[in-house]
Amino acid sequence: MRAQGVNPPMERSAWIPLASAKGRWIIVVTALGSGMVFLDGTVVNVALPRMQTDLGIPLSGLQWIIDAYVLFLAALLLVGGSLGDVYGRRRGFVAGLLVFTVSSAACGFAPNGTGLIAARAAQGIGGALLVPGSLAMIKATILPEDSGKAIGLWAGLSGVTTALGPLLGGYLVTAVSWRLIFFINIPLAVITLLAAIAHVPETHDPNASKHLDWMGAAATVVGLGGLTFGLIQGPEIGWTNALVLLSLVVGAIALLLFPFVEESVRNPMVPLHLFRSSNFTGSNLATLGVYFAFNGGFLFIVLKLQQVQGYSPLEAGSALIPLTVLLLVLSPRVGGLIPRFGARLLMTSGAGVLTLAFALFAAMGRSPSYWIFILPTIIVMGLGMCLFITPLTATVMAAVPADLVGVASGVNNAVSRVAALLAIALLGVVVVGEFESSLGDRLHSAGIQPGPRAALLAHASRLADDPIPRGLTPAERARAHAALLDAYVSGYRWAMGSCAILCALSAIVSGLTIRPEAFTAPESAEPAHPA
Repeated sequence: MRAQGVNPPMERSAWIPLASAKGRWIIVVTALGSGMVFLDGTVVNVALPRMQTDLGIPLSGLQWIIDAYVLFLAALLLVGGSLGDVYGRRRGFVAGLLVFTVSSAACGFAPNGTGLIAARAAQGIGGALLVPGSLAMIKATILPEDSGKAIGLWAGLSGVTTALGPLLGGYLVTAVSWRLIFFINIPLAVITLLAAIAHVPETHDPNASKHLDWMGAAATVVGLGGLTFGLIQGPEIGWTNALVLLSLVVGAIALLLFPFVEESVRNPMVPLHLFRSSNFTGSNLATLGVYFAFNGGFLFIVLKLQQVQGYSPLEAGSALIPLTVLLLVLSPRVGGLIPRFGARLLMTSGAGVLTLAFALFAAMGRSPSYWIFILPTIIVMGLGMCLFITPLTATVMAAVPADLVGVASGVNNAVSRVAALLAIALLGVVVVGEFESSLGDRLHSAGIQPGPRAALLAHASRLADDPIPRGLTPAERARAHAALLDAYVSGYRWAMGSCAILCALSAIVSGLTIRPEAFTAPESAEPAHPA
């Protein structure tokens, strides 16, 4: 993905100053384009409970609504950047914008869960062109001495959309419908499209290889898709189901073959020699653990707030705002601490603080006070992510030669999205397994008769949204409802505990693998976004 790294030589007169009108328009276009991708990474979470109720889908459906998007975004992100190098960065960006817009409309009109999942997959394909295309256009058009500031502005403006996602999504879902969260992309896309055509010059890399790594991309989609399908559908249709077993086997084989594919192709999207660096390998392993916990944990925190504690989508979105505010305000300032304390100490401390945050979430009962328990824990989580993200980016950038900075950035961002993909699938297995086991015991203890008990267990994949059968007395309904909520809390605690363990392992990996190196400011890197 050379587009995110070094620009081909250009005449001085061809570069665009950031302070010029055209330079400002380039920032607006790129921030809006990638911002829509980040927005849809956060805005959907608070709408999931309403989607589940309206469409009548189980937890596996909710998992696919997230993972269909993340799967294609993660698998095609690196190829998306290479397409822009070869065929034109603006052309690739506009193509991604069109795909993302049409698929957003399809999400809004989706008649059922299957249609929504298919449209989300198409959104991910569009996003895989938009995100690398945004950075590539900045690097290829803005004056080199303005590049760092331009990317800082891009990251900040894109981060605002990430921060607004939970609040905006919560408001739209509460006031109108969850469908509106997808329709808001359409006017934003029209503005972005017109501005891109009018103000962004076309560029490409004349030295870019036209031999794109389609084999690597295919192995990634098949591998991650197969494992994800098996892990999500296994709890619902049975682990011995032939389709589940086949998908797990095929997915595992494809991922095992991926390194051999990358060694054999002419222009690999993931140059394996980068992993000879202890810092690069350690950073990506730590990324896998932390972003697994962050993204997977958030899904079940949002579900608990709404389905167990009775928060509206707007209240749930508002409850999470302090986290994104901390990320926007403090993450840039942590960069100033790296020369003094070193990336290893900051990353290790950040992962350790996140371990504490997830342990605190795991300790919470059914209805903890927001101000006494939830808000302080969210602040702890925000501090942990702030300490982790910036030194992570700096370490990844300093671990590779200057001409591979863009590739390293793309790999690390792809790893963070793969972590999110696997987290939704694997933590779903943990939560559903514990929920079903706990629910049966609690319903029996509550005196619920075998018939209604069997009906509740038959729909256990809907977790706390499990419909209570008719025919129960008011007292029995109350006991059954309490059993559902307590069973969800039990599964939720297992998920939070798993996240705490992964963050602790990431802290250990950071401490053991990150070696002190001269700090390189990550100007040309794509900043990590927890969306």
